[in-house]
Amino acid sequence: MKVIRSQKAYATKDGAGVRINRIAGFDGKSLDPYLMIDELKSDDESDYMGGFPPHPHRGIETFTYIRKGGFEHQDQMGNKKAIRSGDVQWMSTGRGVVHSEMPLVDEDNGMHGFQIWLNMPAKEKMRPPQYQDSVDTGVPKLVNSEQVELRALAGNWLMDTQSIAGAIQGLAGNGAIADVILPKHTKTVLDVSAHEKVLIYIHSGQLADSAFVAGNLLEVSPSEPLVLAASANGLGALVLAGQPINEEIAHMGPFVMNTQEQLREAVRDYQLGKFGDIV
Repeated sequence: MKVIRSQKAYATKDGAGVRINRIAGFDGKSLDPYLMIDELKSDDESDYMGGFPPHPHRGIETFTYIRKGGFEHQDQMGNKKAIRSGDVQWMSTGRGVVHSEMPLVDEDNGMHGFQIWLNMPAKEKMRPPQYQDSVDTGVPKLVNSEQVELRALAGNWLMDTQSIAGAIQGLAGNGAIADVILPKHTKTVLDVSAHEKVLIYIHSGQLADSAFVAGNLLEVSPSEPLVLAASANGLGALVLAGQPINEEIAHMGPFVMNTQEQLREAVRDYQLGKFGDIV
């Protein structure tokens, strides 16, 4: 595994004061086709109980994965779902979505989840919004002989010669996302050669024989097999892969378009009520 670069998540707040750790790449290059990785991990309800009240999006895809706890999602398309531990949810917001994500209290387990943003190609940014989740179908899993578990959240994966299709298909940039959980002193090999961009976000434990611990993002070369090995503390990592979109980005808050004029149009359309309302 060849590490091209690394960076650390930084602490910030979003929504109604929710504490998160964030990796941002709104330059359109460093994470492309991804834009942002937000991790919410806390056993203190005061860190997340404010949730994310109704807010708009245009021009991006949001991908939510819950490891512990849960959120209730609601949007102007009429979707209202409880997204709980093990679930994933995807919205291709296109020309406009208004949604809210409010926490479901889990006094025993706290909260651990991710929201990941992907950029949309310019030609698709104004298409109608789309929604999918895994609530009824579940997330497919692979387990190897060392009890390493791969949860196939999105896209297609190949681990130790076993292939699996993820819960969600059709992400922008041919995005593929997996959560790989390794017991201590175990390893696994992923074939990532079908992708041009491969990122690893460590959410627990430590990568063996390295200083990379939770909160580190690594970009690795897709030309080599991806070997993940766990330290004595085990390892949990999101692996995110895809094809860069390679387009100009204009970003303002919840809107990601290609020009400043398109951003101004997004703000006008939202203010005029063209995104709709949560009923």
